[in-house]
Amino acid sequence: MKIGVYVCECGINIAATVDVEKVAETAKDLHNVTVSRYYKYMCSDPGQALIKSDIENHKLDRIVVASCSPRMHEPTFRAVLEDKDMNPYCLEMVNIREQNAWVHKDREMGTEKAISLVRSGVLKASLIHPLQKKKVGVTPTAMVVGAGIAGIQAALDIGNMGYQTYLVEKTPSIGGTMAQLDKTFPTLDCSACILTPKMVDVARHPNVELMTYSEVENVDGFIGNFKVTIKKKPRYIDIDKCTACDDCVENCPVIEFDDYNANMITRKAIYIPFPQAVPQKYTIAKLEEYSPS
Repeated sequence: MKIGVYVCECGINIAATVDVEKVAETAKDLHNVTVSRYYKYMCSDPGQALIKSDIENHKLDRIVVASCSPRMHEPTFRAVLEDKDMNPYCLEMVNIREQNAWVHKDREMGTEKAISLVRSGVLKASLIHPLQKKKVGVTPTAMVVGAGIAGIQAALDIGNMGYQTYLVEKTPSIGGTMAQLDKTFPTLDCSACILTPKMVDVARHPNVELMTYSEVENVDGFIGNFKVTIKKKPRYIDIDKCTACDDCVENCPVIEFDDYNANMITRKAIYIPFPQAVPQKYTIAKLEEYSPS
């Protein structure tokens, strides 16, 4: 195995706190390291050309780049490896900018930390195995968990793009906390005026299936091919026959605290959470019975 180590100064972003020359010199003595260099801007064209040249001349099969966050330049250096017919996943990025130079002031300690990080990066690079890109089929279906205003809007957006969407909500009605509010901050717009039309739209949307009074129990699979187990809780009424006529409320003998109103008032044990609830179907609560004195 032949590893190349490349330490970036990143102008003064790294070099002001880290002695990059010392880091590169120390890395030369690490196991499996064939070449170790430092450069002002490793992500620049000359810096990339330096890595490409070493890959060709020294037959390197692993690359360690000590620079900034992988989120910024990992694709850049992977492309360098691909240009030289190396597996792009034989790259290890070591973050000595955000995780070191930007959070420390002591140059000596910053340098020692950078050396330690590079040492760890080299050890990890020694264990890297080439990966191969694969294409897999994707199930064109989405699930949104939680049917508050954000979940409702997400389900509408995905459904409008033509994808089958399952909107899962653990309570008997969609709407979430926003349904309990009078006005929204900072415009003081009517909360129900914003929420209710979206609740109706998502319930009627041909690509959205509501799964209220349901909870996610298990998620298996992988990206694009998940299998989700949903537990649908019993409402103890026939949802297909319920017309929300209110006759059952008059005959219900059990009184409960009303969680929609923060348990400040009571309701019957068979209930619809609030007047605009979707779906407009009754539920029999299995809560602790409460009888007001």
